[in-house]
Amino acid sequence: MSQSLVMVVDDEPDIRDLVKEILEDEGYAVIVAEDVKVAREAISEQTPDLVLLDIWMPEQDGISLLKEWRDGGQLKFPVVMISGHGTVETAVEATRLGAVDFIEKPLSLARLLLAAEKAISNYAVPDQSERRAERKLPLFVGSSQYATELRATIEKSASNNETGILIQGDRATGKMLIAQHIHQASNRRDKPFVTLRCDSLSDANAERELLGNENHVGYLGSACGGTLCLTDLDELPKAAQAIVLATIESGELVVRGKSVPFDARIIACASADAQKAVASGDFSEALYYRLAVLVINTLPLRDHREDVPALLTYTVDRLVEQEGLPYRHFSVSAQNKLRNMDWPGNVLELINFVQRLLILGNGVEIDLAEVEQLQGSDRERSYEMAGDVMKLPLDVPLREARAEFERLYLSRQLEKVDGNIVELARIVGMERTHLYRKLRSVGIKAGRKRG
Repeated sequence: MSQSLVMVVDDEPDIRDLVKEILEDEGYAVIVAEDVKVAREAISEQTPDLVLLDIWMPEQDGISLLKEWRDGGQLKFPVVMISGHGTVETAVEATRLGAVDFIEKPLSLARLLLAAEKAISNYAVPDQSERRAERKLPLFVGSSQYATELRATIEKSASNNETGILIQGDRATGKMLIAQHIHQASNRRDKPFVTLRCDSLSDANAERELLGNENHVGYLGSACGGTLCLTDLDELPKAAQAIVLATIESGELVVRGKSVPFDARIIACASADAQKAVASGDFSEALYYRLAVLVINTLPLRDHREDVPALLTYTVDRLVEQEGLPYRHFSVSAQNKLRNMDWPGNVLELINFVQRLLILGNGVEIDLAEVEQLQGSDRERSYEMAGDVMKLPLDVPLREARAEFERLYLSRQLEKVDGNIVELARIVGMERTHLYRKLRSVGIKAGRKRG
């Protein structure tokens, strides 16, 4: 499956680089242009799936370029305008000329990702809507009692698409995949599936991001008719909790004093400790029980080991089809070895392990010796990185020592999560936009490694 190609047009290098890193980490392919001339040349060579276009640039502004594309019949892609000095009049003019959205600087990470996802998925390209409708998610992999019952639960919950659902369990146990299965099995399947990372909100931005304003539609409005998936529910700020609860209870969205009907199913994903947040008073009990009408508990991979062989086969097939990696199969002894691993990183760890075997190995068969060799190199890498922490310089100014510690600390944590910025942000306790800037300031290139 090819990546969506995004072109970022902005005269500010820091913004270009930051947006490029964020989008690449989310799985997009990205090209950048520092002005209208470079953007015009890039468009003549290839058609992107999305253009993020700054309005205020030297020599020629983004609105003029948008008009040029429209008048010249070149506007065959969605355009999201970006501005640090936006007005309602500017947003209206951009929309009249064909822009699909308008976002303001300083850029909100959550807003940027939502705008990109909506623009690409909703843009009307001939035949594309039909291809999207034909896409089917695979059945939840495995033949264990757990996997069998989970598939049955998904089917039953999809038939009643008004009920709130809470999916809870350890990280990387497939909670988001289950939410996608439920949406696709419901009669909302042709409507939006909108994902909101609760840790991307704060009390200060909750109203703007959830309800929107005159320049953009918020998360709740974007999900109308479809499904809103809340990930990391226990991280939802109290101001956001109040807005979501009020919307569910009233069945209406209230934006700038105007009410519109709210029709979206909400599926929430949370850790197994979500009820502790309720007990401590950090999470609204009323909202929790509104969302937890149906509760689905996921299990760590070590608790349904019998599904590992099926997961290995499925993962190989998916990586071969979607990433073009060479096909290889596991010997029985290799499967047995992997079946008995503890997999603390659950399914994501298994996928990463298989991906490296396909990239690094030779031959069609993956045998026990190759699996053990890769496990051994992982342990050695962990020991080396742990040792690096002891090599901090002690004869330099405090600022330099602190910077070196941050570099070593973040390098080690980034390696542990295999470049997953979402997980890294959770571990180190930083908002992702700030985390990207910190990584760049200490010379670390962010982003999950891809084959």
